[in-house]
Amino acid sequence: MPTDARPHPASPPVPTEPWPGEWLRGALEVCVLAVLDEGPTYGYAITTRLEELGLGVVKGGTLYPLLARLEESGAVTVEWRPGDGGPGRKYFTLTDRGRTALATRGAAWTRFAATTAAVVADAAARHATAGRAAPAGPAEPAPVGLRSPAPTTRSRERRP
Repeated sequence: MPTDARPHPASPPVPTEPWPGEWLRGALEVCVLAVLDEGPTYGYAITTRLEELGLGVVKGGTLYPLLARLEESGAVTVEWRPGDGGPGRKYFTLTDRGRTALATRGAAWTRFAATTAAVVADAAARHATAGRAAPAGPAEPAPVGLRSPAPTTRSRERRP
């Protein structure tokens, strides 16, 4: 990735299954800030780096609106640079405000992830002590025709 970057740690293995979209939406901003903390770079290189880090493929339709919001908030600055034998590229650079956001949100995300891991580990431990295996993965929702009817708070009977 062309950047004025510091070396980065080894990347975790890329998951074989894509992460649930709602998980990525929750984590994407702080992960983009972390990638930009490695040095100035452009959108496609950010998506490539996120994929290397194990987040999977992040589409431009998801990334570019986020980068625009980061620019509007002052977390990044933007600079057009000539391309190497191709069109120019829009480079994004983390600002002091962006580094502060990374530190604050990164710490909050770390606490949230640790809390989530503890809740899941507690459930797994309960299953282990009860002599039953914890569920292997997220349960798939039942097909619509097989779902139990939703409970109602009102009786459907007509009163005379």
